[in-house]
Formats: sequence, structure tokens, C-alpha cells
Amino acid sequence: MSENITEITEEVKKKSAFVDEIKHEVGKNIIGQHFMVERMLIGLLSDGHLLLEGLPGLAKTLAVKTLAKVISVDFNRVQFTPDLLPADIIGTEIYRQNTGEFEVKKGAIFSNIILADEINRAPSKVQSALLETMEERQITIGGKCMKLPDPFIVLATENPIEQEGTYPLPEAQVDRFMLKVKISYPTKEEEIEIIKLNLSEEKNEVKPIINANQLRDAKETVKKIYMDEKLRTYIANIVFATRFPDDYGLSSLKAKIQFGASPRASINLAKAARAFAFLKGRGYVTPQDVKSIGYDVLRHRILLSYEAEAEGIDSDEIIATIFNNIEVP
Repeated sequence: MSENITEITEEVKKKSAFVDEIKHEVGKNIIGQHFMVERMLIGLLSDGHLLLEGLPGLAKTLAVKTLAKVISVDFNRVQFTPDLLPADIIGTEIYRQNTGEFEVKKGAIFSNIILADEINRAPSKVQSALLETMEERQITIGGKCMKLPDPFIVLATENPIEQEGTYPLPEAQVDRFMLKVKISYPTKEEEIEIIKLNLSEEKNEVKPIINANQLRDAKETVKKIYMDEKLRTYIANIVFATRFPDDYGLSSLKAKIQFGASPRASINLAKAARAFAFLKGRGYVTPQDVKSIGYDVLRHRILLSYEAEAEGIDSDEIIATIFNNIEVP
């Protein structure tokens, strides 16, 4: 087994050489936000969609656009608004009078990377159309079933401070996002660099580092990364602790959790941990990989009780308690 892991690690080191190049290229336009860029790469490598939550002006949109250029794939941006219709996203049938036939007009969803900007500004019908597409990776229009391109990833942004004119995402549908990433303010040093970059007359043009075929190849390598049986059990214990905290000596959490994480949490935690190991150039997953990515996988899948909200407790505190108490293999 150790020989196999060594071989996989060598393959991972070779196939993940582009990671640092991508980070460097994205860094030409994005100062800081290394955490966000890393999470976007994890989503791409494990076919997972991301929900990016952050205040205005934190380069969420710019980061997604820049990443699409660097990996040389098709990109579409959809600004979600209250008057947006499902057909604006998935497409519709148009009647051609000259031929007397209906023709499918594809929507913005037919692209490799979709930026759903301010997803919580559109009503639930539009959100549902997008989220169903995320799960099925195909669309049916006029009886015709059409597959979406590979790779296909949705990066949705939402502003956490505005309530007027917004529609909260349904809890059950938020579960379809692999990661929920919280974007924070830059440091003072980074902000000084941001000012300098934006005042400069020279614009940094980013160049493609990889293409869709190379990305697909990297995804196949990620699937080979070794995960021990004990780590799979560790992941299951973490997720089950959100559902049955009493069984893990966490009785204090029982009144604070209304609903625990779904089986998607276990699946996505394992997938994301392998992608994280790939970014670090390893052919095997460690418990620290699971912890490093765990908050982003679990925070939107734990539904807090009214008691927890009244006490000002958020899901990250619940996750921290679980990680501190579940035995590490």
C-alpha cells in the first residue's frame, strides 16, 4: 500500500504543478483572498458548487472572472434581480416563423463557470431552476434533454447585510452547494496594495495556465488520492455528531441544533479533503485536511435552533466544538 501511495503522490506532484502558477496569475488582479481562490480550486477539482458570502467590494466577482480566464474555460455572469425569469438562466423555445418550427435558445447556464451574482436577489422560482440544474447537470427544454458542459461549476455570491429586496435561499437547496465560503476584509497592507493596483495606469492581463482537458485530467488524479478507512469513519463521526450529539458526549449541543448535516455533507467532506490534499501535493488525506475544509462544508448544513440564535451562537462555533471533541484517528 505504501508503494501505491508513493506512486500516487508522485503523480499528484506532477499534475498539481499548475496550482502555484494559477495562484500567481490570479494574484495579478486579486490582492490577498488566497483562501477564496483556494476554495474555488477545490470546487473545480471536485465538481462542487460554491456559495461565496461576503460584504460588497471584496473582489468576489473579479476573482471568479479572473479564475475563468486563467483556466481558459467558458464563463457567464448572471446578475440576479427580482424580475429575473427561469428562462433567462436555462433557456427557452422560440418559434421561427420562417421555418414554422420551434428552436431551443440556450440560456446562460450553458457554460463551464457560472457566476450567479447576488443569488438571493431573485425569487425562489429562479433559484430553484438554477439549483436543480446544479444537481442534475442537465436541462430539459421542450422535451429535449441537454447535458451541460464538463467542467460545470456554479459560483454564487450573496450579500449578508442587506435584507430589503432579497429572498433567502431555502435551507434544503443550500445543501446543494459543496462549500459555503465566508469572505473577510483584506489586511491593511493588502488594502494599500489594492489602492496601488487600481490607481496604476498599467492593467495586468492574466494568461491561461491550463485548459478544460488538463483540468479534467487533474480531476481524475484527485479521485486516486488515498483515504484510509479510519478517515472515512472520522468523517462519518463528525457528521453524525451534528445529528446525534448525545452519542458523542456533546449533550450541550442538542438544544442548539435543530437539524444536523445531511449525507451530502459526508460525501462532500471526503471529496473536498481529497482536493485539498491535491493542492498540497499529497497522494493521501490527513485528518488535518478534513478539519481545514470542514467549516466550509458544514456551516450551511447545520440548522440552528432558536435557542442558539438567541444566544448569538453560529454554526462555526458548533463545528469547532465537534472537531475539538471527536477523536482524531
